[in-house]
Amino acid sequence: MAGEYSFFDAVCKSFDKAAKFTEFDSGTLEQIKQCNSVLRMNFPVKIGDKIEVIKAYRVQHSQHKLPCKGGIRFSDMVNLDEVMALAALMTYKCAIVNVPFGGAKGGIAINPRNYSAYDLEKITRRYTTELVKKKFIGPGEDVPAPDYGTGEREMSWILDTFMAMNPGEVDALACVTGKPITQGGVRGRKEATGLGVFYGIREVCNMTDIMKKIGLSNGIEGKKVVVQGLGNVGYHSALFFQQAGALIVGLAEYEGAISCEQGLDVDAVVKHRKETGSILNFPGATNIINSSEALELECDILIPAALENVINAENAPRVKARIIGEAANGPLTPEADDIFIKKGILVIPDMYLNAGGVTVSYFEWLKNLSHVRYGRLEKRFNENQSSGIVQQIENLTGKKIEDSIRKKLMHGPDEVDLVYSGLEETMIGATREIIECWQANPEIEDMRTASFVVAINKVGTIYSQLGIFP
Repeated sequence: MAGEYSFFDAVCKSFDKAAKFTEFDSGTLEQIKQCNSVLRMNFPVKIGDKIEVIKAYRVQHSQHKLPCKGGIRFSDMVNLDEVMALAALMTYKCAIVNVPFGGAKGGIAINPRNYSAYDLEKITRRYTTELVKKKFIGPGEDVPAPDYGTGEREMSWILDTFMAMNPGEVDALACVTGKPITQGGVRGRKEATGLGVFYGIREVCNMTDIMKKIGLSNGIEGKKVVVQGLGNVGYHSALFFQQAGALIVGLAEYEGAISCEQGLDVDAVVKHRKETGSILNFPGATNIINSSEALELECDILIPAALENVINAENAPRVKARIIGEAANGPLTPEADDIFIKKGILVIPDMYLNAGGVTVSYFEWLKNLSHVRYGRLEKRFNENQSSGIVQQIENLTGKKIEDSIRKKLMHGPDEVDLVYSGLEETMIGATREIIECWQANPEIEDMRTASFVVAINKVGTIYSQLGIFP
């Protein structure tokens, strides 16, 4: 239909806006922009007494680095345009945070709430079989992960199916990430995207010149935050902001939204929702029946953590936040971007801000290829070394160090400590690189364009240096 919103076209529009700030020729830019490989599937699965034909996709946007990497989502809204857009964003996302993958994405056009666990397993295993047959999955080819509507359970089904079809593959665990710990998963993966969102926004909020420009004080503590979406990403984003001293003044889900000027306890809201089936009527909070209105609440930081295209030309003028952190993929349209540039609202873009998931997926992939848990080799060595240092300090000073302080000084890093540390370093480094690019060129209007410039320069350099063009 004419005028229908295209997510992929929106990504390409942002790409084109940034491309003029790079030095690559039009052919190279076109190669970077387009999707390399598209797999469309229609496969039959027996659901109850009937055969249902399931529509599914897997898109590999770029193979400038292998394997390709990207999540698989289960949603009745899944379509080819969306999967292509998300695959493209994955390419740019990986480039920005220096994760050596090409971008990919997958989706199955179903509402998982309409199927039993048994039926979902059949659908997931059949989908994986199709990917294996077409060589769209493998430790060195294409590595899926969880996304909207999927989680550890689905990833374990994918792994088991891949292993059954590839007996003796020593690196089979690396064919998919986001797995349960018992099947090669990495500690910290579940909260990784939300934690990455927190690290990225925190780093921006610690930049005095940026905060002064938008009229906010430095730091996270005391800032009012609204989060749309209480799924895995939204929940953990809200939780980490709350733990850092921010006030969660609004939470929104598909059934409605709630607000409270004094701040909401995230875990209490989640508990209330489990007990009642809704976040509405939470004690001490004000109900907002139309959940989209939560995007227009008075706040310092707005975090859309649900689906794409939730802030557009129609509602963008009513958004009152000073910072918008895109925890979801594509929550803003290009028209909304233009409005926020004019209003002086800082948009921290999805293409790097929600890269926590793929960053920790990279750590999981490396763990699976190395066949050893992070921290296993060095934890006791570091603790013994620290113990010796503490003992020497006590001997020299003649004073005994308090047990609580001694415990911290002697603590050797566990796997989750190393994962958090690696993620924090990644997000801080990416934030600073984007800000430097933005500030180095006065013609770049916003952080999204600067992010695309950084990504295009990295991917384009690889295409040029490796002589990929025949």
